[in-house]
Amino acid sequence: MVLSPTDAAQLAAVDTARAARVLREVRSARLAGQRVPVAPREVIERSWERALRSGVDPEHGHRSGLLSAEEVRRRRESSELRHVLPVLREELLAAADAAHLIMAVADAEGRLLWREGSPPVLRRADALGFEVGADWSEEVVGTNGVGTPAVVRRPVQVFASEHFARSQASWTCTGAPISDPRDGRLLGVVDVSGPLETAHPATLAWVGSVAKLAEARLRERHTASLERLRAVAAVPLARLEGRAAVVDRDGWTAAATGMPYVTRVALPKSLEAGRRWLPQLGVCAVEPLAEGWLLRASERPAAADGTRIVLDLTRRRSWSVAVSGAVDTWRHELSPRHAELLCLLALRRDGLSAAELAAEVFGDVGRTVTVRAEMSRVRRYLGGLLDHRPYRFCEDAEVELLLPAAPDGLLPHSTAPALAELRTGSGAP
Repeated sequence: MVLSPTDAAQLAAVDTARAARVLREVRSARLAGQRVPVAPREVIERSWERALRSGVDPEHGHRSGLLSAEEVRRRRESSELRHVLPVLREELLAAADAAHLIMAVADAEGRLLWREGSPPVLRRADALGFEVGADWSEEVVGTNGVGTPAVVRRPVQVFASEHFARSQASWTCTGAPISDPRDGRLLGVVDVSGPLETAHPATLAWVGSVAKLAEARLRERHTASLERLRAVAAVPLARLEGRAAVVDRDGWTAAATGMPYVTRVALPKSLEAGRRWLPQLGVCAVEPLAEGWLLRASERPAAADGTRIVLDLTRRRSWSVAVSGAVDTWRHELSPRHAELLCLLALRRDGLSAAELAAEVFGDVGRTVTVRAEMSRVRRYLGGLLDHRPYRFCEDAEVELLLPAAPDGLLPHSTAPALAELRTGSGAP
């Protein structure tokens, strides 16, 4: 028998105690390797598997050291999430307090930076270590409403013994990721948590909608900043001949002249003024301008001949691609999905079609629309270094793939079937 998400939500809404009892039996049986009375939800089962691979203790859990007050303050001041705190408080906090819930906001690493709500529930959360500065990433505490949404990049509700650690089985937690609309980078997670009796099936949609509203506010801020930069760029662009563009620090185009308008220009993480090579524009003279850059492109096309591409997947959480050419060297940090795609292309130098990539990443040849959308985003920063039909690195570029020493350390949170085979040693590196 499979307990669907709808069944679980309905059961929890009707009889919280019974639902908790069923899930306790499911968790105990699954972790013991025994036959389960009902199958856990797929998102929960996969999370349990990741927690086991990370070495999380399901019976005792784990508490990492709290961040210092100074470090919490530093992270708060540098986090884009500080701009949407008013939205989160307005949409979540009043209702959460009345319903005996608390709201927590964590950064992309799973560290709790803000926590507010019902005082009695806050005191109970303290006993669990759910406090400001604590690490609630999935690889540290297992399945939970902060760490799991950060991994799967979608809203998740974790009820009772769906939590990996036994100590959290008396809680219900609902979290949703908040991404930066400029580049899709995970900024953090907003979570609403409370005792089991506060469980409600509508909470998932509620928290997910508020996270999307927060992303919309961030998008509005970005649009306003581009408008300001466009006003500053008007005069210098009017004096230039040839191809030129003004972009913000993240590469979003505010204005352009002498060239087709592109929404975004891929920039290296640490761009400096001078003569630089950019995938979409070729060799450029880069000059600082207000809160962005003036890019004056030469007529020389971007060439791949003699280019070296290094894909670094040696770390557990952070991955990058570095490109070295005759003119410049730059490095770009990768999202988990882009790390998966580029890893597979580095291993399959003959190339893969959209359907083949969909099968290897999602286990579903029908997910070609998603693959094409993601590869379009990859090409924004790798430009002519990637061919398509099939997708592959261009033949003139040298590609080096750096892998972790242990196979099971390769993108450990990835659920891609092809990478799961590599982790277990059944796929050829």
